[in-house]
Amino acid sequence: MRLKYVLSEVMVGLWRNVTMSIAMIITMAVSLTMLGASGLIYVKVADMKELYFENIEVSIFLETEVTEEQKTAIQTKLDADPLIESVTYVDKEKAYELFEDMFRDSPDLLSAIKPEVLPESYRLKLVNPQEYQAIGEQYANIEGIDQVVDKSTVLDKIFNLFTAGQNIALVAAIAMAVAALLLVANTIQVAAYSKRREVAVMKLVGASNWFIQAPFVLEAVVAGLIGSVLGLGALVGLKVFLFDGALSTLQGLFAPVSWGEVLLTFPVMAAVGGAISAITAWVTLRFYLRV
Repeated sequence: MRLKYVLSEVMVGLWRNVTMSIAMIITMAVSLTMLGASGLIYVKVADMKELYFENIEVSIFLETEVTEEQKTAIQTKLDADPLIESVTYVDKEKAYELFEDMFRDSPDLLSAIKPEVLPESYRLKLVNPQEYQAIGEQYANIEGIDQVVDKSTVLDKIFNLFTAGQNIALVAAIAMAVAALLLVANTIQVAAYSKRREVAVMKLVGASNWFIQAPFVLEAVVAGLIGSVLGLGALVGLKVFLFDGALSTLQGLFAPVSWGEVLLTFPVMAAVGGAISAITAWVTLRFYLRV
């Protein structure tokens, strides 16, 4: 009987303050969507870093007038270096083949460049790709070496951009969470005030605080859970229309977002939405019931 009463009061409370309930649900949905999106961004950036680092190569370009003795000394040092997994020597002909493949859509550029213009190089695969800076510092000043080049400079800029996106999404999620907390607290206060006489009678007849608080707390929890469902729907829409739609041509550059990852955000969003709503409602009612 008590459970039936509590549940009926939850539905009545949501309907009685329908506009504020809708506003609370929408605010919670937006904040949880931002939270879920920022979580996915963190996971995807970590996956992208691992993917790019696995495929990163360090190229050591030789000087035009490098001697055979210098090349032999460089090759010997590279073969003995514990940081290097494998070494591939690229002569002028092979460099020109790679150049042709890279700029096959620019015939004017290809006709202007001859094989003898391109430098010889060594392409290095590192044991730990994140130690590329050590390779640059170690080989930059060796005789016969013109420059040490890796993709990390460009990748660092890309990852810094993604990190900024992560931080912006996280700050937005926190801001929306604060707004949701204030809205939940205000909604619960309004609901409790509208039932102040009923609450006073229940306290006079000896009803426990938890029995009085339960409908209000569950009302906030239901709103939080509905908001998490809407947030999941928003993330599904982002995957379908953004990641699998507009950004589908960039799948080779960005780590794909799987359905499993999207669905795994729902328990987190539901737990956060329900817990935040319940705690906010309980704390608000604790102050109200002391009046």
